[in-house]
Amino acid sequence: MEQQNNVVVEPARLGGFDFLLGAVAIAMTLFQIWHGLAAELSAPQFLPIHLSWVLVLIFLTYPTLPKRLGKGAYLGGRVIDLVCIALSLWAGYRITTFDYDDLSFLLDGLTQLDLYAGTALIVILLEATRRTVGWVMSAIAIIFLAYALFGNVLPDNLASKGFDLQEMIRFHIFSTNGVFGAPLAISAGVVFVFVLFGALLQVTGAGQFFIDCAFAIAGKYRGGPAKASVLASAALGSISGSAIANTVTTGALTIPMMKKLGYKPEQAAGIEAAASTGGQIMPPVMGAGAFVMAQFTGLPYSEILLVSIAPAILYFACTLLYVHLMACKLGLKGMTNVEKVGKVMKEGWHYLVPLILITVLLLMSYSPVWVGLAGSLAIVVAAFTRRKTWVSYKALLAGLRDGALMILPISAACATAGLVVGVVGQTGIGLQFTQALLALSGGYLWGAFILIAIAAVILGMGLPVTAAYIVLSVMAVPALGAFGLPVLTAHLIVFWLSQTSNVTPPIALAAFAGAGIAGASPMKSAVQAFKLAFGFFIIPLMMAYSGLLWRADETGVQFTIAILASIGLIIGFACGVEGRLFHRLNPALRAVLLIIAAAMLIENPYIRIVGLIVLIGICVWDRRRTHIDD
Repeated sequence: MEQQNNVVVEPARLGGFDFLLGAVAIAMTLFQIWHGLAAELSAPQFLPIHLSWVLVLIFLTYPTLPKRLGKGAYLGGRVIDLVCIALSLWAGYRITTFDYDDLSFLLDGLTQLDLYAGTALIVILLEATRRTVGWVMSAIAIIFLAYALFGNVLPDNLASKGFDLQEMIRFHIFSTNGVFGAPLAISAGVVFVFVLFGALLQVTGAGQFFIDCAFAIAGKYRGGPAKASVLASAALGSISGSAIANTVTTGALTIPMMKKLGYKPEQAAGIEAAASTGGQIMPPVMGAGAFVMAQFTGLPYSEILLVSIAPAILYFACTLLYVHLMACKLGLKGMTNVEKVGKVMKEGWHYLVPLILITVLLLMSYSPVWVGLAGSLAIVVAAFTRRKTWVSYKALLAGLRDGALMILPISAACATAGLVVGVVGQTGIGLQFTQALLALSGGYLWGAFILIAIAAVILGMGLPVTAAYIVLSVMAVPALGAFGLPVLTAHLIVFWLSQTSNVTPPIALAAFAGAGIAGASPMKSAVQAFKLAFGFFIIPLMMAYSGLLWRADETGVQFTIAILASIGLIIGFACGVEGRLFHRLNPALRAVLLIIAAAMLIENPYIRIVGLIVLIGICVWDRRRTHIDD
């Protein structure tokens, strides 16, 4: 799901290992389903088995050396892969069968073999992470591990105790604090079943149905394909869990249509990237990070889902507004040959049932693992309810295989992020980071917000979104809490800011993926995506400075004002920057709109109401006037 563009090796999907790869992947999926239903294995048994399976698949899928270097080099690299697989299985076996109640372990510590197994697992994990999500994630983990090992030689303001190898392996491998901590537990359990749901959604044709619905709803309006792209990405991005994967899948259809209508290549790529990235914050699934958030906050996922609905809708409204303004400036029209919504719904309405099912079950606070499994079963059953949507057994096997392959970068990243989280807890560096952030911000919330946003963008240059969120949350959430923000608000702010790396130059991975499809300049596409996705920055601001996230102590009036203020901020900022409402605006009106946008950040309901009244007046006046230049 979340895979970076800086991976230095390429997946091997063909050749002599192909059948073995498919068999191992399907077997892993069946094991995961069995465990989700039976739950007969304890976490100290299940997580090492899951990780061992993931490592085996990674070394089968991502070879040491690519085939283009020649058969001899490729086969030589495969020998290294087999050695890594053997070590992964041996280390996994030692950890799975480890007796935590053994008196000698409690008194004397680990045996030499267990120490070797734990060390080997960390080294192999770092290499597997490098192959799947890039060297940056592995490098960050190595830096944190080095800090834990040698922190005692650093200056006093940075120093930590300094732990020996025995203490490190016991803490990070033979406990639930490091590799086998909360991030991997969430990935191996909840995230896997929803990844499987997304894979089955694609092979059964349900994904295409959602795209068709989006075109039927929005295709006929000005800039139709672009607006359809936003709607389709809202529906599919949440389920796929990856902005890059969603950009590639939906963009293959929407980007050529946008270019044909008249959008510039970089605009088409930017629109798709911004829309696909928004899928990560759209309920009901919201990507892998949301389930990690539930674990970190101790709150039921249903609560996170409910408070996220309004901000997510605002984000897509913001993106749609920018798309509309862009279409107006280019003088674009809608599509002519568009299927009617009724016809599309008649042919594929049954695909909505699984999505409704998982939403209802999540709101009813059922176990997310059971909900994901129920949704996966429901999507298969839905496909077989109508003769024209039947799928072959080969397609179903492909879905089971793809579910396992799609989890590889997520589980590897989460396991490695567990090392970072473990070091933060073991050394206490998180408190030092919080104190430094408070000092640099000057005691102002907006200063801390800017610093965290910069950190999120920098981390996102080399980390997948979920890993960036995990690393940033353990460091930055306590700082936001020091300003009086509730835990859920602080986590959601960090979660939203962690998404920005996909659309923010100089390394905007989703925009770069869209640029490849559009044949556009990657950097120009990233600039367009950044403009379209500015909601990732301003909506978290509204979370911090207003009651945009519904709370138990908040009245309906306060929540309504917060929503209206957010809408005013979006319209004022977008139209002020673009210089257009219904018609072109002169510099004075643009300045007024930007002032109104800034006023929406002031936590005074009267100022916000006055600003909204002025905004409405400008909109009505501009709607009624005629402008010969348009």
